[in-house]
Amino acid sequence: MTDRWTDLLDCLVLKPVGDQAYEGRSQQLPYHRLYGGQLLAQFVQAACLTAPGKAVKSLHTVFVREGSSEEPVRYTTDCPHQGRSFATVRLEAAQGHRTVAVATASMHTWEDGPDRQTAAPLPDLPGPEHALSLDLLPFQARSHADLDAPAVGPPTLDLWLRTPPVAPELGPALLAYATDLTLIGTALRPVDGLSQRDAGGAFASAVTSHTVWFHRPLRTDDWLLLRQRSPLAAHGRAYGLGDVLSRQGALAAAFTQEALLRFRD
Repeated sequence: MTDRWTDLLDCLVLKPVGDQAYEGRSQQLPYHRLYGGQLLAQFVQAACLTAPGKAVKSLHTVFVREGSSEEPVRYTTDCPHQGRSFATVRLEAAQGHRTVAVATASMHTWEDGPDRQTAAPLPDLPGPEHALSLDLLPFQARSHADLDAPAVGPPTLDLWLRTPPVAPELGPALLAYATDLTLIGTALRPVDGLSQRDAGGAFASAVTSHTVWFHRPLRTDDWLLLRQRSPLAAHGRAYGLGDVLSRQGALAAAFTQEALLRFRD
């Protein structure tokens, strides 16, 4: 866990390579495809570097083509609007001359104001006997459901996550990284005899677009609940969404995703 965790943290350190351009190295993964969560996390970091003093309010990403985990990623940015409270940052991620993803980040300076929410009560945190080992995710994870099991279940998932101790300013990037991992598996739960382990065999999948909203400051080194559901899988695509709640019940973030989900004959 420590090696994968250190590897992830190193990827979040972007180095300037030009005017509003940055480069981040790619994770050392056991396969050659670039993980979309890495791009989401690095987009967050690049947006914060482009509009310092503001936090990411939302990140809207379209994945253009498959990237390689054997190459670094170059991020070019521009800021068409920079106000006192809000800013907008456009971002492009490329490897060589190939664009792999584009994004728009909306930035905001945290303000005081009315504070209310509507969210269902939190379930109890599962015990350590419900620990999960998720590929690509060097976090502690617990859930009563197993996305690697081919048993039929509802297209929902309550997934608890916690990172090792980490600087709070890395919370948004680390959360964005985690939100990309399990929505396709959640969409597959009603399909008898299949699980997310069958990717590349019984079905092909790839995330096409992903959005994260950050509602409140958050920390990832305390338990967070990712409450996920997938209301639709049709016409070769799957749609899913989720809420992120702190252990104290505060609604901290939300996310949505559309993905290719193509079953083989």
